[in-house]
Amino acid sequence: MNMEMREFEELVADALDDLPEEFLQKLENIDIVVEDEPSEDELRRLGIRHPNTLLGLYHGVPRNRRGRGYANVLPDKITIYMKPIELICRNEEELKEKVREVVMHEIGHYFGLSEKEMK
Repeated sequence: MNMEMREFEELVADALDDLPEEFLQKLENIDIVVEDEPSEDELRRLGIRHPNTLLGLYHGVPRNRRGRGYANVLPDKITIYMKPIELICRNEEELKEKVREVVMHEIGHYFGLSEKEMK
């Protein structure tokens, strides 16, 4: 699949719109962005050898670890990587579902869930 960035960003926005209101209300101090693919530095830092396996990434302090001292900090960031997601999807319906899955996964990290807890 080969989608325009704007169209892909709309899929991410749609996935966010599908979040239950109780979660949306708790999303604060976070930016959600779309990039083509992870940088070499990110892959190296994370120890990832196959760049197409990183679909999204959460950077920040999870909500469950924020204490009283958490103030006046830069926003957390969720990055959704378009090209790796496109590569594993065969059609637009799969793409839409995978984007939703990745967005939910990274938001899970924002709320403090580990990989194991999300499985």
